[in-house]
Formats: sequence, structure tokens, C-alpha cells
Amino acid sequence: MNFDNTVLEKLEKLSHLRVDESRKREILGQLNEIVTYVENLSELDTSKLDASFSTLQGGTPMREDRVQKDEKSSQDILKHSPQSEDNFFIVPAIIE
Repeated sequence: MNFDNTVLEKLEKLSHLRVDESRKREILGQLNEIVTYVENLSELDTSKLDASFSTLQGGTPMREDRVQKDEKSSQDILKHSPQSEDNFFIVPAIIE
């Protein structure tokens, strides 16, 4: 897959970000490099690996799952959002 200006414009719209015209060529190059790298991963033979394979000895470390409510943190995060309402982010619909 190659990224072009059409794809970049769609990404800008979905993310509510604007890429400066002078940086678009650079961003497109970086996106294409990332996709090329990920496509290279598909060449790896993983057929002999267990589905639960992990590089960590003993598996993934677990921690207690505790609810933490910090109103100040959530309000700090939401104040940087382009749109929010009732403590939720408002985002554009992405399913067409």
C-alpha cells in the first residue's frame, strides 16, 4: 500500500489534525516507510510458533485491576480535546 495525498487528506479529516503543506511530502515518506516495515513482518514464518508465544519468561506479568477515579486528570485531558460533552470525547463518525 502506498500513501498519497488522498489518503493523507482522509487521515487529516479523521484525526482532526492538519499537516502543514511544507511537511506533507515528509509525512507521506514516513508513512510509506512504516507500512513497508510492517509488510516485511508478514514475510516471517510464524507457522511453528504457539499462538500464545511471548518473549517474556513466564508470560505477561499481571497486576491487580483496580478502578481509579481522578476527576482532575480526566478534565485535564478533555480540555485539550477539540470537542467534548458530559465528560466524553466527541469524534467524527468513521464508518461510512
